[in-house]
Amino acid sequence: MNAAANEPVAQGYAEALAELEEILTRLERSDVDVDVLAQQVQRAAALITFCRDRIGNARLQIEQVVAELGTDD
Repeated sequence: MNAAANEPVAQGYAEALAELEEILTRLERSDVDVDVLAQQVQRAAALITFCRDRIGNARLQIEQVVAELGTDD
């Protein structure tokens, strides 16, 4: 089994978002290498999934805190 498979895609949301922006900038250029294109799209997909998971987890934590605040009447 590959050890890299157990490593996170990025260290955090901000890092993942910054890398996504870099990938988009490279993909918008007219001289993008077709051989690199597929790799970049795959990496972008992994980063998007990572960001969505982080956002989803944050939303759940916020909802839990709000719910707890509502029960202390």
